[in-house]
Amino acid sequence: MTRAIDAPTLAERLGDDHSPDPALVDVRTPAEFEAGHIPGATNVPLDQLRSRLADLREPLGDADVVLVCRSGARAGQAQQVMRMAGLGAPAVLSGGMVDWERAGLAVDRGRQVWDLERQVRFAAGSLVVTGTLGSLVAPRLKWLSGVVGGGLVFAAVSNSCAMGMALARMPWNRRGNAAVACTVGTPSRTR
Repeated sequence: MTRAIDAPTLAERLGDDHSPDPALVDVRTPAEFEAGHIPGATNVPLDQLRSRLADLREPLGDADVVLVCRSGARAGQAQQVMRMAGLGAPAVLSGGMVDWERAGLAVDRGRQVWDLERQVRFAAGSLVVTGTLGSLVAPRLKWLSGVVGGGLVFAAVSNSCAMGMALARMPWNRRGNAAVACTVGTPSRTR
């Protein structure tokens, strides 16, 4: 069972003076987080989440946790990891930062970068074009396009993306607020 919260409801909860703010854990890459995140969110990239579970257990405790990513897919994966580790029942921000920004809600902005999904589209498209055009000179290069296409089909069926996880480890996605990933504390008021 997926527990989710939409952007307007989360914004209302963050502005409620009668209850504590939920802890916001953003599972995007540090570069994506730096480009724009919900004020008060903490960055714990999805590819580091399993190794950081012990660090999160005490600060989060019984806090209400909302997981954030670009669209909700990576946050859904993080939700499963946290549940299996016994870290409660975190909610996923449905529609992620896309819906948060579409609703015109507050975003802390920094250095702008392409989000991970756009990087995957660019890399996959480039490999397909290279395989197609390259096959005019070296016919076996057509298989590069086939492998990329198969990988995209598998990514859709499995709701995971090996290319995205590989790109998340690239240096340009590691820059930014890496230190933020080390600090999860009591949620603060953000207005």
